Amino acid sequence: MINLDYQSRKPIYEQIVQEIERYVALEILKPEEQIPSIRDMATQLGINPNTVKKAYTILENKGVIVTLSTKGTFINKKTDAILKNTIDNKINSIKRDIKEIEKYGITFDEIIKRIQE
Repeated sequence: MINLDYQSRKPIYEQIVQEIERYVALEILKPEEQIPSIRDMATQLGINPNTVKKAYTILENKGVIVTLSTKGTFINKKTDAILKNTIDNKINSIKRDIKEIEKYGITFDEIIKRIQE
């Protein structure tokens, strides 16, 4: 289910968060769908349960998942607004980066051209 890059500099818990958010955005994981428990996910990925717990805590704080005691962990019903907010944050980050690059004398059109290459 989750693809991890163990050679990446990005921490494993961040990769889990990113992958689950991506699967929700692509509707691979649907609202109210149950996801594996912390222990099951850790076993599937061959990692420490504390790493999965950290990822799930972040996802829960973002509102992407909901944990119901004795029932399990589920994708939140209201993921559309949450994902829109995540995408908006990423776009705003890109805009800030473009403004920073423009300070080096490169035009917006040149930046876009270089990105498309």
